[in-house]
Amino acid sequence: MSASFSVDLNGPTRPLPHFWEHTVGSGHATLALRADWQAQLKIAHDELGMQHVRFHGILCDDMGTLVSEGDTFFYSFFNADLIIDYLLSIGMKPFVELSFMPTTLASGSQTVFHYGANVTPPRDPAQWSVLIRKLITHWTERYGLDEVRQWFFEVWNEPNLTAFGSGKQEDYFNLYRYTVEAIKGVDKALKVGGPATAANAWIEDFLTFCKDNSLPADFISTHHYPTDAFGKPGDDTEAQLAASTRSILREQASDVRAKVGELPLYYTEWCTSSNPRDVMHDDPYAAAFIVKTILEANGLLQGYSYWTFSDIFEENYFPSIPFQGGFGLQTIHGIAKPAHRAFQLLHQLGTDLAMVEGTHETVDAWFVRGDQKSQLMMTNFALPRHPIATQEIQFTLAGAHPPSQVTIQRIDLEHANAKRHWEQLGKPDYLSAAMVAELKDASMLQEEHLEFSHQDGSLTLRVSMPPQSVASILFCY
Repeated sequence: MSASFSVDLNGPTRPLPHFWEHTVGSGHATLALRADWQAQLKIAHDELGMQHVRFHGILCDDMGTLVSEGDTFFYSFFNADLIIDYLLSIGMKPFVELSFMPTTLASGSQTVFHYGANVTPPRDPAQWSVLIRKLITHWTERYGLDEVRQWFFEVWNEPNLTAFGSGKQEDYFNLYRYTVEAIKGVDKALKVGGPATAANAWIEDFLTFCKDNSLPADFISTHHYPTDAFGKPGDDTEAQLAASTRSILREQASDVRAKVGELPLYYTEWCTSSNPRDVMHDDPYAAAFIVKTILEANGLLQGYSYWTFSDIFEENYFPSIPFQGGFGLQTIHGIAKPAHRAFQLLHQLGTDLAMVEGTHETVDAWFVRGDQKSQLMMTNFALPRHPIATQEIQFTLAGAHPPSQVTIQRIDLEHANAKRHWEQLGKPDYLSAAMVAELKDASMLQEEHLEFSHQDGSLTLRVSMPPQSVASILFCY
């Protein structure tokens, strides 16, 4: 055997809250008015258990939230309401990113993305406060305080990056001050937080600012990607990842948790890389990375918002190629990638995590207990340009009654891998309805029976784990 893992069912356990289902990311607000976006979000909720959705630009000009003619301001929350009405209708809620700056209020002309999101501070902070207060008051009147108190209000997006913030740290902190005061002026129980930074930045400075100015911060939010600050300028994504470490995101989250103490911590963006055209987003590599990253972050976070649930995404342009290396868990046609299936397997888990004995350079294992069923999750994962090979794994479960059956579901090159089937079709740029149906079928998880032995209260089984793979083994009693 390449490696052995074991679990004693009489051993200790710890809780496994499904923190990764708290929120999932999307592109920008107007996409949420599309029927295909809405259909894919419902799948993310129904199949993956996602509870909130976060996106950019609810205050942007293309949403019509605030426009002006001369000195006259026109407020319209109709489009924002349409989005929230839909979220609530499918059992979800918004994680509201308050961005970007309406041109009417902007102090400058700097923009980002093809839809021209203004990223400058407000010309008159008092007018920004009026906008925020009007919007929040409207929502509390429309949906009720009990409902809106369950939402989250995050101030801006990645203000530490010049692409998203033309000002300095001081400008962001002032924006936070005006925003939190406006929201708390409507209702003190509404949840507001920040600094919504890239790469775990500004957190200690933000907490100090809030403390020194007696400002509330109900939660801390930040972002991280395994490509952050690795490699050399100009390196491609593979080189950046190769310079990272297998557990870099857990290490970073652990550092941030130590800084924020008991405050709720939400990572409102993370992914396998920050490259919007990374071919590995569409591969089994992403599935293995996701399962490993999430399960080893247990106990550190209240929410972990994967970026994004769909390739219906248009920050720079809207590609038509079915497998384009986009961030999404689903393609533009709603075909589930291996990453989507990884979240589906995670959603099947219970909430009682047992202690697993055993280690390996590339294979990790987790065992989740339940009354009627228990589940073993394994990954065989390595970063690009690092050694990895098929591993033969032996797993022993001590103190176990004989299960009625043991089944396995896999994600790897040969399983739940629609991209490979698309490649076998010749990589067509445009898909017929029949091709979409065929690829959706190829993306499905398949359940197979797994042989095991049981003797003297111990169960033993063997599993072959290909490179960059996930295996979910279900024990039914």
